[in-house]
Amino acid sequence: MMEAGSKNTNSGEHNQTNSSVQPPTQPQAITCPQCGSTNVICSGKRYNNQTIIQRYLCKNCYYRFSDPKHRQTKQNINSRNMLQHAQKIHTLILNSPKILDKYCQWSDETPCRASTAGKAAKTLDTVENPSKSGLAGAAKQQEHLATSQAKTTKILEYAWTLKKQGYAETTIEGHIKILKRLQNLGADLYNPESVKEAIAKNNCSEARKELMVEAYSNFLIFLGGKWEPPKYRRVEKIPFIPTEREIDDFIAGCSNTKRLATYLQLLKETGIRSGEASKLKWTDIDFEKAAVRVTPEKGSNPRILKISSKLMAMLNALPKDSTTIFPNVTIMRKSFVRQRARLAIKLQNPRLRQITFHTFRHWKATMEYARTRDILHVMRLLGHKNIKNTLIYTQLVDFKDDEFICKAATTSKEAEQLIEAGFEYVCTATDGVMLFRKRK
Repeated sequence: MMEAGSKNTNSGEHNQTNSSVQPPTQPQAITCPQCGSTNVICSGKRYNNQTIIQRYLCKNCYYRFSDPKHRQTKQNINSRNMLQHAQKIHTLILNSPKILDKYCQWSDETPCRASTAGKAAKTLDTVENPSKSGLAGAAKQQEHLATSQAKTTKILEYAWTLKKQGYAETTIEGHIKILKRLQNLGADLYNPESVKEAIAKNNCSEARKELMVEAYSNFLIFLGGKWEPPKYRRVEKIPFIPTEREIDDFIAGCSNTKRLATYLQLLKETGIRSGEASKLKWTDIDFEKAAVRVTPEKGSNPRILKISSKLMAMLNALPKDSTTIFPNVTIMRKSFVRQRARLAIKLQNPRLRQITFHTFRHWKATMEYARTRDILHVMRLLGHKNIKNTLIYTQLVDFKDDEFICKAATTSKEAEQLIEAGFEYVCTATDGVMLFRKRK
């Protein structure tokens, strides 16, 4: 509680502070050049390059005019807005002692600092004397803003050019993100040397830098420019392959979000890309034959893949409120990242943080090659057109410790059933018995 004497003292200091801060002078009233009346209202603005002309309407004789004395540039308009804001602060502080009580420190030993009133006075001085502040460089700031807007317009034109050339939406989005990233790094997109420097200083992988060079090269072709692109080579790495138990635990942990769990189960069973999964429509699901028809992306081959009864049940449980089964990849990935972080902590398994959407494709291809040792089968499953993209999965399987289940068939019917169950033919014994095997 404050004592009466100290409160009176502070009140005196309060009044002294109020008297030291003077409000700015009000501008002169506008008069009608035809009848001389001051009953005038604003009636729109006329824009001419960097000049803004205020129009007025006389309510006495209804004459519409513009006053040459009130022609202002955009810089002056911004300064006037700041002045009006400062006037509001000034009036609020002087007429509301409670605000001073809130922002000032009252005590018996320390007088009122009136920090808010001081800031208001400083703001008024800044607006009325732009040469003392940074407002003198407002023209440069506006010029910089105009240049930035022009560059943004060029990027949008470039995106539309890619759209007209038939590029995929994900490709266009990736290029635009890279160009904006280069701008945020301080690169001038009209200066290739500046872009080279920004890429070199960026702390990212060689593969990411290679993508930046590719995106900017295409943008430079659009601008009609040339450059000598820097050479970055991505380092090929063996993909991370989790165990089936880890994948099943991941999917089970997403049971609270049925759509994401179904999405991941689909990726596990089919090995399709996340973009292909997001484009699936309900009409692409054959519920009678338990199969899914995949529309390819990235130049792959179309394919029809079998799915399990478990996945069929999960699909049937989803609401059919749209043409496509799942939202776009961006929405699914945000949900996926949140669940991954939660499950890595809940299951105490940091390996789960290495799982991505593409990890399911790697896992499926690896398991199929381990089961069949048929690289062409894996190639058709993944939709690859070039077998070089499929050969990487031959390096992920170690056949030294293979364990097999062996079966024998004496009739063609038994042999047919074993083949349908995933067994492969080995040889025929001397007694006519056919031998089959399948990896455990």
